[in-house]
Amino acid sequence: MFTGSYVALVTPWKDGKVDCATLEALVDFHAESGTTGIVPCGTTGESSTLTREEHALVVETVVKAANRRIQVIPGTGSNATAEAIARTRHAQEMGADGALVITPYYNKPTPQGLVEHFTAVASAVTIPIVLYNVPGRTGTNMLPKTVAQLAKVENIRAIKEASGSIDQASEIAILAPDMTILSGDDTLTLPLMAIGAQGVISVVANIAPRDVALLVATYLDG
Repeated sequence: MFTGSYVALVTPWKDGKVDCATLEALVDFHAESGTTGIVPCGTTGESSTLTREEHALVVETVVKAANRRIQVIPGTGSNATAEAIARTRHAQEMGADGALVITPYYNKPTPQGLVEHFTAVASAVTIPIVLYNVPGRTGTNMLPKTVAQLAKVENIRAIKEASGSIDQASEIAILAPDMTILSGDDTLTLPLMAIGAQGVISVVANIAPRDVALLVATYLDG
């Protein structure tokens, strides 16, 4: 379902407001450059500083501009479960293909807290959920055993793994074989694909989408 080169899209600004015209042009650029899917409102898109209105505007603009030419998986996570649910529901209503949900930042939830958080978000929608583990930014590392537990939730289908640990990604591949792993670090894309990852959510793809798409496709095609 989620295989290939995805771009962690930047959020363009002009005069202190979201630059929708440039945002639409970026979607066109990626649709024409071989990118598999667009991930707006992720960390690279300044998700933690967007207001709810700005977040909604970016998601709506990207989904409309994509027009089913390319997958759209907005970042909809929050450190508040209710807010993450609201954002994820909005993404579904707009027609997104899935949602990227980060571990709650600052709160440092326990493993069971993570299970309850992600299960609540996934249960509130029907679109596929991509877990996002980036402990360097959130202060919480989602352990492979937790990922394996969450893999039992029907619409939790993938994980953006950005712990920086190949060992951890390998353990996820062993404990949750049906969970799609996507690299969350450009420098580890190839090593993670070597142990079973199916692609990347890339920052570099913002400026070199064809190169990243070619790298991923070449490896996947064997």
